[in-house]
Amino acid sequence: MHQVAPVIEVQNLETRIDTKMGPIKAVDGVSFSVRPGETLGIVGESGSGKSVTALSLLRLVPKPAAKIVGGAIILDGEDILTVSETRMRDIRGGKISMILQDPQTSLNPVFTIGSQVVEAIATHLKAAQRELLNRAVEALRHVRVADPKRRVEDYPHQMSGGMKQRVVGAIALGSNPKVLIADEPTTALDVTIQAQYLQLLKDIQAETGLAIIFITHDFGVVARMCDHVAVMYAGRVVEQGPVQEIFSNPAHPYTKALLSSVPSVEEDVERLYSIRGQPPAFWDMPKGCRFAPRCDQAMSKCEADYPPTYESPAGTQHCASCWALEDTEWTPSRS
Repeated sequence: MHQVAPVIEVQNLETRIDTKMGPIKAVDGVSFSVRPGETLGIVGESGSGKSVTALSLLRLVPKPAAKIVGGAIILDGEDILTVSETRMRDIRGGKISMILQDPQTSLNPVFTIGSQVVEAIATHLKAAQRELLNRAVEALRHVRVADPKRRVEDYPHQMSGGMKQRVVGAIALGSNPKVLIADEPTTALDVTIQAQYLQLLKDIQAETGLAIIFITHDFGVVARMCDHVAVMYAGRVVEQGPVQEIFSNPAHPYTKALLSSVPSVEEDVERLYSIRGQPPAFWDMPKGCRFAPRCDQAMSKCEADYPPTYESPAGTQHCASCWALEDTEWTPSRS
């Protein structure tokens, strides 16, 4: 059966940030792809490079300190790293949008909800004000905001956290993008509202064929939302593959450690598992595998050289970068 081409394909993306300690690679050779209707989860500890990767996809890294220095981002057949800033303004919101984790800081408190949704739509659609307002109402209805005709007159402080997150979603989806980046959008929500919001995103995806890149710390969210997952550590993807494969057969020690850190209601333990040590500072990276100082399986080879990427013999697009896979049935990646 013919496989649908990816709507976004990231190839060896590198983002550098100039700091007082010297230049650092916050994103170092990251590659992945997402097809229409698929969800890719990006997981990892704080500081692993997840959010900088997301901002790089939108070319919104903080300048002048940060700069994308290598790779390609092929969005709908176009390398957006080579287009002008004018063209990029059309692409942002039009083809790729982003939902941030805190809706309170994403909305301007002195403007109505309607005016903020209209502003996002008007950037990509030249139409009369009434038409734009009608589209704003429809966008709010699309994300299940009750009585949207009345709520467009409200200000952010008149809405709950869950409603504000839906409004942010309406702004991101108002111009029907093909790719949505969701950067921990449920962090500020309680568990009940979180479940409703995740289901809302899945419903919208089923209706529109939207490709979603979901950034999270929560493997429970990954299991519920994602088709594939990429595990990031210290600026690099150390393992990626189908969600079911990653959960049932994790290959990298860091992935295994993250999964072991998830509490289980079926086990009675006195102390929860934790990963010893801290992630390395970006300006003082280990020479070899970046996880080696925290890894219980580390060998001398791990400390000397960064491991190549190996592919699973199962042919499931499951790959990992770990020297422990060298003498197994896993084979060096051809890509």
